[in-house]
Amino acid sequence: MERFISTWAVSSVALAFAAWLLGTNMEIGDASASTLDRVLGVLAVGLVFTIINSFVAPVVKTLSIPFIILTLGLALLVINALLLLLTEAVTGFFGLDFEIASFGWAVVASIVISISQSIVNAVVGGDRR
Repeated sequence: MERFISTWAVSSVALAFAAWLLGTNMEIGDASASTLDRVLGVLAVGLVFTIINSFVAPVVKTLSIPFIILTLGLALLVINALLLLLTEAVTGFFGLDFEIASFGWAVVASIVISISQSIVNAVVGGDRR
């Protein structure tokens, strides 16, 4: 449980950073909302993102291993972008404000999120078992 909560926190920070960096191309929450509402929105989107990355991503990546090998890992960019777009669809289903401008911006966002997660994990000493 502790690992899931730390992953959720790291993912939320990475999503918030990516949304800040990409501006209007990736938005979480309503810009006119209070700070508390925006933080809660980021945490909610981070929760959905963490759940999708915990349960859906391993299955998709395992089934895609031949294609990932064939493309020398570049398929992971597409897979991560599609998982981010899936997060957008699921959060929309629950009425949460999370929007990505296009598939291209989803690829850029997935790169930013991956790098951000790595940095935050390194800083807080993540992946403790």
